[in-house]
Amino acid sequence: MSHIKTIRTFFLSTLLLALFSSSAWAGAQDFVLVNRTGYDIYVLNVSPSNAKEWQEDLLGSQILANGEALQVNFNVGKQQYWDIQVKFQDGSGLYWMHLDLLHTSMIALNKDGTATLK
Repeated sequence: MSHIKTIRTFFLSTLLLALFSSSAWAGAQDFVLVNRTGYDIYVLNVSPSNAKEWQEDLLGSQILANGEALQVNFNVGKQQYWDIQVKFQDGSGLYWMHLDLLHTSMIALNKDGTATLK
């Protein structure tokens, strides 16, 4: 009987781990970015506020069209404040500084240069 109990416990543990694994791997700073700038975004940099340089472009060769959303995932520690920079097709851009990503799940980048955080 104890062998069956051990197997049952193992399968139950495995099932629970599988159910919660996606949330377990999520970074504390993960968020959805919504482009409401009025322009397509060609470059997206998200860097810790205390960094001296922008980190690499998260879009690569992709474009985040106006009105579209993008899930941004992190695999880092608990850095709280981050900066976001976007660039448009003509090379112009906007940036948002010192955003608290530990308490944010969605950021909408607005046409007027502001950001709405939820």
